[in-house]
Amino acid sequence: MNLLIVLVFVLSFSFSFVFALGGIGSAAAIIPVLTWIGVPFNIARPTGLFINTLSMGGATYSNIKGGRVDFKLGLPVIVTSLVMAPIGAWSGHFFPTQYIMIALVLFLMFASFMMLFFKGMKGEVEYREDHPFVGPAFVGVLAGFCSGLLGVGGGGLISPLLILQGFNPKKIAAITAFAVPFSSVAGFATYALMGSVAWDIWIVAGVAACLGGYLGTSVMHKRMPPSAVKKFLGVILFLVALRILFDIIFI
Repeated sequence: MNLLIVLVFVLSFSFSFVFALGGIGSAAAIIPVLTWIGVPFNIARPTGLFINTLSMGGATYSNIKGGRVDFKLGLPVIVTSLVMAPIGAWSGHFFPTQYIMIALVLFLMFASFMMLFFKGMKGEVEYREDHPFVGPAFVGVLAGFCSGLLGVGGGGLISPLLILQGFNPKKIAAITAFAVPFSSVAGFATYALMGSVAWDIWIVAGVAACLGGYLGTSVMHKRMPPSAVKKFLGVILFLVALRILFDIIFI
């Protein structure tokens, strides 16, 4: 058990750090890894959401401290995702999750390739600076619903959808880090109320996630330009899609 706790700490810190570089939670990737080291699946899912909540909480603290969070742009995403996450979790009893996961893989692959290979007509990219409601609200609806349904957090959808709407990837990373804890904590609370409780694992994973999320966000904003963040997000989303595809095929 002691070795398991050490492994949980190392994995939680590492995944939280890496995914915070892209401003998204790591639940989609860390859940299968936790099961590979012996954590039961019914514990791994809420653990992943708990890691999402605290790692992105640490990232958000760093972003707020650095004045990087655009609250006006992020509020529609947060409100709608918070409302839709429980609805997504409830809907999981009625819709075939496998079909939705296949659609999510296709979308993530598309978004990943757009971020990695799409180039504008001109050399310099001009990012939007306005604060619309409908576009970000729709992003929150979709991300929150999928977060509750699949138990993986909504960052993998929030980032590409906002990037495709023309916003600065660095700004989006901060907004995603701010929004993900809200949808993740709703899903986590649902699983906890259903009896999937493992406080010893959660506490260790939570501490590591806070540290990893804070450090990863600080490195990203100090060392990486927006174009690099965009490409990094593309790689992360591609890896997330592969992980989900693996689950569809082999689990």
